[in-house]
Amino acid sequence: MTYTHPHSHTHTYKIGIIGLGYVGLPLAREFLKNGFEVIGFDIDEKKVKKINKGESYIKHIGDDFLKEYVIEKNKFKATNDFSKLSEVDFIIICVPTPLDEHKNPDLSYVIATAETISKYLRKNQTVVLESTTYPGTTEEVLKPILEKSGLRAGEDFCLGYSPEREDPGNKKFTTSTIPKVVSGINSECLKIINELYSQIIVKTVPVSSPKVAEATKILENTYRAVNIALVNELKMLFQRMGIDVWEVIEAAKSKPFGFHPFYPGPGLGGHCIPIDPFYLTWKAAEYDFRTRFIELAGEVNTFQPYYVVDMFEKYLNDRGISIFNAKVLIVGIAYKPDVDDMRESPSLKIMELLEERGVKLYYYDPYFPEFPETRKYNFSLKSISLDSCDKNSFDGTIISTDHTNIDYLKISEISKFVLDTRNAFRRHLNKKPANVVIL
Repeated sequence: MTYTHPHSHTHTYKIGIIGLGYVGLPLAREFLKNGFEVIGFDIDEKKVKKINKGESYIKHIGDDFLKEYVIEKNKFKATNDFSKLSEVDFIIICVPTPLDEHKNPDLSYVIATAETISKYLRKNQTVVLESTTYPGTTEEVLKPILEKSGLRAGEDFCLGYSPEREDPGNKKFTTSTIPKVVSGINSECLKIINELYSQIIVKTVPVSSPKVAEATKILENTYRAVNIALVNELKMLFQRMGIDVWEVIEAAKSKPFGFHPFYPGPGLGGHCIPIDPFYLTWKAAEYDFRTRFIELAGEVNTFQPYYVVDMFEKYLNDRGISIFNAKVLIVGIAYKPDVDDMRESPSLKIMELLEERGVKLYYYDPYFPEFPETRKYNFSLKSISLDSCDKNSFDGTIISTDHTNIDYLKISEISKFVLDTRNAFRRHLNKKPANVVIL
């Protein structure tokens, strides 16, 4: 049987997006901008209510945009009624794929979503997974669950994988301008999925199978994780040798070939780099293969928050300050500069380790007036006001995330000592106050 989508090359079909977070909502925006009608599905009632009132909960997607398409044009609505999946022509899955406490893949969100889709799946629909996962997930996990519907993938409905490449806060690239890898379980599915994304993305990159597309995403983030681990390890070595790793990197990147700069930090954050390589490590065991390079990089990067806290305590002791009962300020709880996203932020682990050592903990982040509850951490804290702080209000401060809208000079004035894990003072002020140590 040849699969033919009923509305190819037109905007008359509806798009269903499951998961309205940092991947799903920007993707919905691109479809809406290009004339499609979108239904967004999410189990979080707060998100559903906000969207339907035209209110955004993601910094780079404005309320005005949502009001235009939700209220004025009536092209976008959100719901937690998954029976409405039968109304859409394309179903795109953008749900979390975290790790469990043993750093094994947690596909529970993908599996639960697939089970739900299978209840409402109808002929001639197309299902695309965008969530990052190990090679084989689409065909080995998703396909059998969807076929519980009684329909056959590649015959009655199309199935494929297209990895998300979102980079929140990136001013150079957006959802529509980042080339998109696409795949299908057969040539017809690939053709239809490629046609869909070609209408909203500047360039698509078709590949031969979902496994290749899944492996592409893993490679991209493993490349970054391994290189970040390298500079983090060199940072620790050079610190002992009295060498400034930041100066070394600046000098090395003057080479016009054969070198790409990566930068050290207090640990890895975001939903991709700290997680994706472990998906491949887990899958490799099925083939009696150990990904030793990836595992070592994971060890180095996972150790960084511990290293930061150890060095922070050392520098406090050098100044005659006990870490126990010390007033400590964490600057930046987002995982990267200028975003309202704290998924897997190393700041959270640093805060946990500091609390275990008995500090009086405070934080400052202009993007998080109150500390949001997460699956793993729940600090009952509010962001401090810099204006209300006096000179030397804090025994020590750690710059964990270097937002550009922070008054770093003020940070140095209200702190007896500052440990700068991001080279923020030199990059934003072009100077380093005497009480600042750059790690």
